[in-house]
Amino acid sequence: TALSIKGLLRQNTEEIRSVVRALNGEYIPSVAGGDLLRDGPGVLPTGRNIHALDPYRMPSEAAFRRGASAAEQIIAQHREQNEGAFPEMCAVALWGLDSIKTKGDAVAIVLHLVGARTERDSTGRIARFDLIPLEDLGRPRIDVVCNMSGIFRDTFQNVVGLLDDLFLRAAEAEGEPLEMNFIRKHTEEMRGKGIERGTSRLFSNPSGDYGSMVNERVGASNWEEGRELGDTWASRNAFSYGKGGEKGQARPEVLQSLLETTDRVVQEIDSVEYGLTDIQEYYANTGALRKAAETAKRSAGKVGGKVGCSIVEAFGEDATPRELEDVLRLEYRSKLLNPKWAEAMVAQGSGGAYEISIRMTSLLGWGATTDFKEDWVYDQAVESYVEDEAMAARLRKANPQAFANVLKRAIEAARRGIWDASDEKLDKLVEMYNDMDRLLEGVDTDDGDE
Repeated sequence: TALSIKGLLRQNTEEIRSVVRALNGEYIPSVAGGDLLRDGPGVLPTGRNIHALDPYRMPSEAAFRRGASAAEQIIAQHREQNEGAFPEMCAVALWGLDSIKTKGDAVAIVLHLVGARTERDSTGRIARFDLIPLEDLGRPRIDVVCNMSGIFRDTFQNVVGLLDDLFLRAAEAEGEPLEMNFIRKHTEEMRGKGIERGTSRLFSNPSGDYGSMVNERVGASNWEEGRELGDTWASRNAFSYGKGGEKGQARPEVLQSLLETTDRVVQEIDSVEYGLTDIQEYYANTGALRKAAETAKRSAGKVGGKVGCSIVEAFGEDATPRELEDVLRLEYRSKLLNPKWAEAMVAQGSGGAYEISIRMTSLLGWGATTDFKEDWVYDQAVESYVEDEAMAARLRKANPQAFANVLKRAIEAARRGIWDASDEKLDKLVEMYNDMDRLLEGVDTDDGDE
């Protein structure tokens, strides 16, 4: 196998030949794209016209196995932390690009939580999702609210329809006790409150619109309390999708009821190249969703109100879910606070300084949405990028706007109670920020480090 892969890799000269053929208007053989480590040698040789995947075969059989394994561990970990109690409701993120790369791991997580399997036709395409009988499942059906990205909503409409059909049938599964079918239980509760279409479980932004707008509010410092960011997420994601005419109907009362019963949020990371601290959309969706659920539970008088968050890293063989806070700590140690990473970023000039800057904004975002308030992260970040005079000078010279943002986010975190900074340190940061503000406004153009 190793020798065959070596031979396939050596065929990379086909890339240039395919470019020439394309310029001549000739045919380029097509193939489903993928990753050599995840998908095997079938993705080779390169130089072919790749497409994402057949949406009618998602999840793939391999993705179904990975997703089922992750879901089983999520249930087990939750029960271990909650005296054996099953989670009644999980909120699972369904993102488009993640689903393309993994061929549907997150969809498989949803199916296994609900207790369902794929039914394929003679061509291998998925015809529907079948409910596994309770006697075979051996545990309750976990209810799931799906937080779909705009790309997933638009790209995988067939999967949206199949999932909606699954939830409809689960909610109407006669003979299944409410304590063994949480989908039916929650639907019946909404029916008792007079809430229409209580079977809706697939939510996203308004049709044709994208994004939670939470990162925009954090970036503009346009918020007072974390619950405001949760409310923003909820108002932007209260639109239901499914079969028939369910194409973005506003159903905030259904979403609110589901959030009140949410015990755990599930987010998949599909690439080793980036993580929770690298991309603003993670805190703007996963973090804000968790805040929205905690706010809803407290408003409903639920004791505790704390919502767990499982992170599934699907880029390796070990997809063991980990708690959000553990992943954040690891990522900050290995990236933002890692001297080697910092040096590599600064060496890239303006672009690298920008990468440092946006991670400081992301750090603030996680504090705002999930109450991630660990002083050591801010202490070491300020020590590395501000109090280290040589590093500060390089950042200021490479990208003064980025350096100003590092200062601004540290000050903002301290003033919002996310970081417990000493008065002396805060005063120094404010002084430096004011100096940078004058420099950027052209009031003081004398940079003594030039």
